Amino acid sequence: MGTADLFMAFGLMLVLEGMMPFAAPAMWREAFRRAIEMRDGQLRFVGAASMLAGVVLIFIAR
Repeated sequence: MGTADLFMAFGLMLVLEGMMPFAAPAMWREAFRRAIEMRDGQLRFVGAASMLAGVVLIFIAR
């Protein structure tokens, strides 16, 4: 995996992250409001689950 692949992956991540606030800003804002109300442990669980799902998808794609 070269530098170009890393930049492409980062670019894709930015495109995907930007889709929600562009397409549905009110829903995006509400999701962040709910995230702010979560305890640290809950946020860590969501983050860990997201990372695990990403790793699984990467392995499936390979």
